[in-house]
Amino acid sequence: MNIKSLLYRSNVFFLLVFIAGCSSVSVSEQSSSDNLQVMDKTSVYTLGSGDLLKITIFNQENMSGEYQVNGKGDVSLPLIGAIKVKGLTLTQVEDRLKNKLQPDYLLNPRISLQVMNFRPFYILGEVADPKSYPYVDGMTYLNAVAIAGGYTYRAKKGYVFVVRGNDSERNEIKVGTDQKVMPGDTIRVDERFF
Repeated sequence: MNIKSLLYRSNVFFLLVFIAGCSSVSVSEQSSSDNLQVMDKTSVYTLGSGDLLKITIFNQENMSGEYQVNGKGDVSLPLIGAIKVKGLTLTQVEDRLKNKLQPDYLLNPRISLQVMNFRPFYILGEVADPKSYPYVDGMTYLNAVAIAGGYTYRAKKGYVFVVRGNDSERNEIKVGTDQKVMPGDTIRVDERFF
């Protein structure tokens, strides 16, 4: 086998390895972007007090705008008044609005809903600055602890106790700090006793 043939084969080999590496990178990038899309969908998110909604009713500028979900879980719109939205998904709220508008005010209402600001999360216990903080999509419980100034010297690390904002029974669950915070969560960092 001559040098020219050997160089050709080695170049072809490296080219094939390079192409295989590129295709595997694009596959992993594709799967991670698919995971992000699944996590970012707000269709399964249920609304609660403190959420800020942008409601657009097409061709009805006087009814369109930003509405905050009040303490009772309602939003108040012109003409139709207060509507209970707490515990509902965006799709369910859209259907409820259509049902309220359709018989008396609009023939075929077209409505768009968007969550502008999620309700805050609350953190208490063994952190430097326990209080409510604005929710940031994708944050973990460890990020929440960092936002609250970090652990105190007495804190138990590695897990937190959480009451979900949409849990009407207010059950406290133990979760790892690498799991994702949900809007309205009440996070408690426990104290160690040694």
